[in-house]
Amino acid sequence: MNITEIVLPAVGEPESLEVRLRERPQPGPGQALVRVEASGVSFAEQQMRRGKYYDMPAFPFVPGYDLVGIVEELGTPTADGQPGPAVGQRVAALTKTGGWADHVLLDAADLVPVPEGVGAVEAETLVTNGATAWRMLFRTAHVRPGDTIVVHGANGGVGSVLVQLARTRGVRVIGTASARNQEAVAALGALPVDYRDDVPARVRELAPHGVAAVFDHVGGKGIKDSWHMLAPGGTLVSYGSASTRDQAGNGTLTVLRLVARLALWNALPNGRSAHFFNLWAGKARNPQQYRTALSEDLTEVFGLLRDGTVQAQIDRVYPLHQAAAALRHAESGTVVGKVVLAPETDPST
Repeated sequence: MNITEIVLPAVGEPESLEVRLRERPQPGPGQALVRVEASGVSFAEQQMRRGKYYDMPAFPFVPGYDLVGIVEELGTPTADGQPGPAVGQRVAALTKTGGWADHVLLDAADLVPVPEGVGAVEAETLVTNGATAWRMLFRTAHVRPGDTIVVHGANGGVGSVLVQLARTRGVRVIGTASARNQEAVAALGALPVDYRDDVPARVRELAPHGVAAVFDHVGGKGIKDSWHMLAPGGTLVSYGSASTRDQAGNGTLTVLRLVARLALWNALPNGRSAHFFNLWAGKARNPQQYRTALSEDLTEVFGLLRDGTVQAQIDRVYPLHQAAAALRHAESGTVVGKVVLAPETDPST
């Protein structure tokens, strides 16, 4: 029996993606074969097709940063005695690559249960985005009720979750977005600011003494503005460099320059702090601690989704074989929330 997967063969346009078949893998000890119900289309894939994503694998490979699916088969248990998923259970996983397929072989220890009553596509919007937003807000910036923060790209996948999670804790949010997305940002509970306006001036009007935190996925020259928006004791969390997506050059060097700049700012004696957030940080050093923390964070986020406190922001759902169209749409600048691939919507399945 074969499985279907989407392969990125080399640097190229979204239309260079290839649909391939390969033999269905069998789970070994400690592994699970997951039937994918939904996988996300993220900024990571936009960078990967340009060959600019930090620490990306060699071509060709299967993209797909995360997924939600059903456990179909399990290998023999490992000797550590850790409880694992059950066959038939809906689970979520961070994959970095490999998620754009109808079946994926994963380590059972990396799977996080999805609560009953939470749909696959809805849960998918909160795997990478929810874990990222939760950790940046509460593990990195430590925002508190009554704080005011700035979220750049508040209509996007991570941005829309940042706004919602912050609002659940009584945090006031200023959200930047394009003019067409101002209404969507306001509906999430943020104060919308057009990113083409003089954003620092607008933020000063809304928060004259500065803000407690800024969450910046844009990078580039605008990162200076984000730093200067902070109040004394404030925190800048940088988690990307979207402004340099289409610029020629080495993506790794872009990240290293950004990290170096943040480190320099951290050395200044002004009480502010700057961080570069990487969702994978710490996994190689202490895998079990990483898995435990990720499971705790996603369980919190999924619980908020289940009880309706947080809403899944689904921009559009595509079948797996339309991955090129999904990626092209994700790059259009019109997205509100998350673009999702759902293999089971394929007519051939």
